[in-house]
Amino acid sequence: MIKISRLPLGPMGTNAYVIHENKKALVVDPGGDFEKLENYLKERELDVEAVLLTHAHFDHIGAVDDVRREYNAPVYIHENEADWLEDPAKNGSALFGLGEIKAGTADHFFEIGQMEIGDFTFEVRFTPGHSPGSVSFVFRNQRFTIVGDTLFQRGIGRTDLPGGSRTQLEKSIEEQLFSLRNDMRVFPGHGLPTTIEEERNENPFFN
Repeated sequence: MIKISRLPLGPMGTNAYVIHENKKALVVDPGGDFEKLENYLKERELDVEAVLLTHAHFDHIGAVDDVRREYNAPVYIHENEADWLEDPAKNGSALFGLGEIKAGTADHFFEIGQMEIGDFTFEVRFTPGHSPGSVSFVFRNQRFTIVGDTLFQRGIGRTDLPGGSRTQLEKSIEEQLFSLRNDMRVFPGHGLPTTIEEERNENPFFN
C-alpha cells in the first residue's frame, strides 16, 4: 500500500513529501535539511527512485543535489523552469537575501499526463500561476494530490514573484484541481493537508 509522509524542511518549513511502498520511494520538493530527510529514509530503509519538483523556487530545492547524489536519483521538473535550479535570480533565493540556493540541472522534463516511475503510477497536471512551470501530482487510486504552492488550506499561492499570474493560478485551480473528486486529499507546499471539497466550498478566494 502506497503511503505518503510530510516533512517540513528548509528555511521556510516547506513540505517535502516521501511517497513510498515496498522499500521504494519518490521524494517531492526536498527543500533543505537533508540530514533530517536522510534519517527518515534510512530508518525505513527506503531507496529513492526519483526526485519530483512541483516547481523550482528556492525553498523547494535546497536538498535536491544531496538526494540525487546519495541515491543516484534522477530529478524531474517542468521544462518552463529548466534553468531555474541553477539561477538564484529566477528561483528567488537572491530576492530573499538567503544567499545562493541552487541545484544542478534536472535530468528529465515532465510530460503532462500519465507517468510511471518504477512501480509508481500517477498523473502530472500542469498548474501554472504561482510559477510558470508549476505542476501537481495526482495519485488517483490513493486519493491524494500534491499541489506545491498552487493551492493551500483556505488559501492560494502567491503570484507576485517573477513569472506569477493570479489569473492563470485561479484557472489552474478551477480547471485542474477542482475537477478532481471531492474526497481527494490535497497536500500543499506549506501548511496542513486539506481536501478538494473543503477548498471548493470554503476557500475564501473562490467563495
